[in-house]
Amino acid sequence: MKKVILQPSGKEIEVEDGQTILSALEQGGYALPNNCRAGACGECKVKVCGGEIEQGFILDMALPQSEREQGFGLMCMAKAKTDVVEIEWGTADALPKLFPPKENMPYIVMEKMEVTPTIAKLRLRSLGEPLRFWPGQYVTMGDKDRGVPERCYSIANIPNNEGELVLYITKVPDGQTSTWVHESLNAGDRVKVNGAYGTFIGDPSAETPVLCLAAGSGLAPIASLASGALMRGGFRYPATILFSAKDESHVFDRGLFSYLETKFRNFRFNVTYTKQKVEGKSFGRIPEILPEKYPDLSNTSIYIAGSTEFVDACTAKVKELGAKDELIYTEGFISQ
Repeated sequence: MKKVILQPSGKEIEVEDGQTILSALEQGGYALPNNCRAGACGECKVKVCGGEIEQGFILDMALPQSEREQGFGLMCMAKAKTDVVEIEWGTADALPKLFPPKENMPYIVMEKMEVTPTIAKLRLRSLGEPLRFWPGQYVTMGDKDRGVPERCYSIANIPNNEGELVLYITKVPDGQTSTWVHESLNAGDRVKVNGAYGTFIGDPSAETPVLCLAAGSGLAPIASLASGALMRGGFRYPATILFSAKDESHVFDRGLFSYLETKFRNFRFNVTYTKQKVEGKSFGRIPEILPEKYPDLSNTSIYIAGSTEFVDACTAKVKELGAKDELIYTEGFISQ
């Protein structure tokens, strides 16, 4: 059994043979920003300050050669090569933030519904111990027996006593897993779920207004985050979700957001359309309309979720409008 030491705290975690350091960190209850879990996005970049790792296959755009020479590695693919590996992580306190993820948890499909022309809603209920998760996290799901690869899907609901998970899954052209969900999976079927993963959790107690930007199924983690924060007493300042949709047929979860608007007077759910002009509604892509609607974001917490292109464009724009790096939280969906 190898171990990883977190610096500057000196906290230690055990790493099993063949286990990635990211997985070991999560099992130890420690949060590390991550997204693709495949060496493609660079979110889990950490400096290795002692010992050696086996980096595994990663993309150069995620970790350039110059950064590798400086000792950085991607923990989603890295495995301990020496008995002890030291990495730079967190503060001197190194407090655990996440529930340890679990694998192959049995669930049954309680409901499957097409909510937009491209997105299916799955409502799953646990057949065993319910999954523990924080709003904003995601799970992986597939069917190994049928050769369907596991893919990442954000949880759209908040933790509940019934052990239910709600997932919104976009059908991706030539996507094996999303095609399986849309065309083969039915209510009553059994599935296995892994998780929960991810650190798109943010700080619900922040003493700032909140602006959430989402497109497509990126609305799922935003819905979980917003409803979870509001119901726990967070987001005490004005909180707004701005959702980008092609037209009215691509807007979903209206009932939830209507409920939140009614119950919490500081919350608003707004939509901007990109293909259809609707009276009284915004028209245009979010990066294009932000300067007029929010000219100063210097004291606003920003949450952004959607495709990597959407997240990158919105991140660049909110920074132009004064948003601070430490108040920007992102969840980019990478095609695998």
